[in-house]
Amino acid sequence: MKNFLTAKKMSGILLGTLAWYAVILQACITTESYLNFLSYFTIWSNIIVAFSLTFYGIAPSTKLGKYFSSVNVQSAIALYIFIVGLVYNLVLRGIWTPTGWQLLADNLLHVAVPILYLLYWIIFIPKGKLNWKSWIIWTILPLAYLFYSLIRGHYTGWYPYPFLNVAKLGYNKVFINTALIVLAFILISLLLIMTNRFSGKNKTIENYK
Repeated sequence: MKNFLTAKKMSGILLGTLAWYAVILQACITTESYLNFLSYFTIWSNIIVAFSLTFYGIAPSTKLGKYFSSVNVQSAIALYIFIVGLVYNLVLRGIWTPTGWQLLADNLLHVAVPILYLLYWIIFIPKGKLNWKSWIIWTILPLAYLFYSLIRGHYTGWYPYPFLNVAKLGYNKVFINTALIVLAFILISLLLIMTNRFSGKNKTIENYK
């Protein structure tokens, strides 16, 4: 058990450091305003990964450390960063061709961190602990982000992602896009919950063999 907890803490610190590096690298090379930079869900999610793993790794006994160590919070983070990787690689990757440092930052933010955090969640998060209603809480942040993006875009004319661009697509198309995104969040939430609960059930059965 001690070795497992040590491996979890060290893995978390290393992954948190990687996420911080990815965010800081992107901040250093971005050509956009920092308010626009901080308006990407990719950046939000990677900062949350970095912040949560840092606090859990170096200050686990603090209120924030305990908060970020909860199964619900870590599972919500897994959801957010997985969606980042999924949407980018399925929908957005083909719309531009980054090179140099931007290519590195792009793959760290959208590939490396999402995959590594999902593996971290699979390996280290306690099994059989999630509730089927957890997805309701998890979707609050994505919904808040969507509202923020649309309201800010209405006043500034700038939208973080093409599928949210009301000026080009119109409200009807954007609302369809956002509905599909919310549906994806809910379905993947349920998949994560099912995976956690099923793994816990199998573990319980093995304990009785």
